[in-house]
Amino acid sequence: MSFPIFVGHDSREEDAFRVCQFSLYDKAAVPIQVHALKHRELRQLGLFSREWRVTSEGQYVDERDGLPFSTEFSHLRFLVPALVDLVRMRAPWALFCDCDFLWRADVGGLFALAKPKYAVMVVKHEHAPLDGDKMDGVVQTRYHRKNWSSLILWNLTHPLNSDLTADKVNNWPGGALHALEWLPDEAVGALPVEWNWLVGHSPPDIDPKAVHFTEGGPWFEKYRDVPFAEEWRRALAASLHPRPSILEKMGR
Repeated sequence: MSFPIFVGHDSREEDAFRVCQFSLYDKAAVPIQVHALKHRELRQLGLFSREWRVTSEGQYVDERDGLPFSTEFSHLRFLVPALVDLVRMRAPWALFCDCDFLWRADVGGLFALAKPKYAVMVVKHEHAPLDGDKMDGVVQTRYHRKNWSSLILWNLTHPLNSDLTADKVNNWPGGALHALEWLPDEAVGALPVEWNWLVGHSPPDIDPKAVHFTEGGPWFEKYRDVPFAEEWRRALAASLHPRPSILEKMGR
């Protein structure tokens, strides 16, 4: 069985997505299938109907709640249970992550932490960024449980996730979704911070298994010299070459 992984796709961050996908496959010692979450495809499937507008400054604003958001896939992560059900994917757990991740360890180690009593498992950050801009000028927003939803290990068999229908995802305020408010606190499990290490915010003495360039990564000029930028650039260069299969990596 392959482990399903869904990565948010934003048309402005193609290189970020490429590196995230490449580094997942490159470090994996278990079978995985990485899928891009694209809003146009989920609209065609009838799962996504939220509308947004783009301001003259390039800022996305949600028409449902009138609030700004950062990426094309901001709301799509919450459709993972509905999408898996629609395509009849047989897997007990699935992973979502933002595209601005650099994976430095086997994602199989993350799936090994899954505990069936939880509906989701996340890194429970205490992240309160300063007001201002991030990435290529989008608004840096604060909300309850900031960045918890940037990496979600989904328990696809948990009954509480069946309450997260496509209708709810398309109509709830974005902040309520990102704060995981369809779940009681005891249904949200904790993952170690090294699996979602926030550049500039997480403890610097931790050796991250997954680096998250949450405010902007080396694909933006402003963030060319952030920690792990050189490692990201090496992964980008390597991603342009065919990757070995798991069997090839094992020497078989």
